Amino acid sequence: MLRSGRFAAGVLAALMCAGVAGGACAQSYPARTVRLILPFPPGGPSDLLGRPLAQRLGEQMGVQVVVDNRPGAGGNIGLELAAKAPPDGYTLVLGAPPLAISPALYAKLNYDPQKDLAPISLAAVVHNVLLVHPSVPARSLKELIQLARNRPGKLNYGSGGVGATSHLAPELLQSLTGVKMVHVPFKGVGQAVVGLVSGEVDVLGACRTYVRQAP
Repeated sequence: MLRSGRFAAGVLAALMCAGVAGGACAQSYPARTVRLILPFPPGGPSDLLGRPLAQRLGEQMGVQVVVDNRPGAGGNIGLELAAKAPPDGYTLVLGAPPLAISPALYAKLNYDPQKDLAPISLAAVVHNVLLVHPSVPARSLKELIQLARNRPGKLNYGSGGVGATSHLAPELLQSLTGVKMVHVPFKGVGQAVVGLVSGEVDVLGACRTYVRQAP
């Protein structure tokens, strides 16, 4: 998924100065294994992007970059774990929309996204897409909206969990169009895709990830 070696090198340059006490680059960095936290379960966009990213970073940095999936609470368990790790550059987290969304959804978080985490680089751009099971008699967004209006509360949609963009995007669609579908949250987008393929859910708000290109 990483289409440019220059991108990985650019991230490396940023990593070498990130999270080091005193604001200065430690000349010995990296001297040991680096952990990359992925705040969602295996099989989803975060996992599919994070694993090749970890491999390329490890090659560039000359140390092992270990992937650590820490799903739960809409990504906030992994983000909190990263926020509370020592600020020495050896714990990284692949950020996701919950960084911006969670402060508006939860009355209290156990971390402050602005104070406890520091950005390094934009790794990818994620677009939301709407998928339907083949049994659903709709082949366009217009047809799906009309079908949902004719069957209020009869269609359901899967998501990667409460508060995820795959949950909020369909909710926005319902708010804008006045339709009503039933939300079926899964523990991650990967499980939600399985639910869609198996026919457990009719609709899925999924993600399409575009890896950032180096200039």
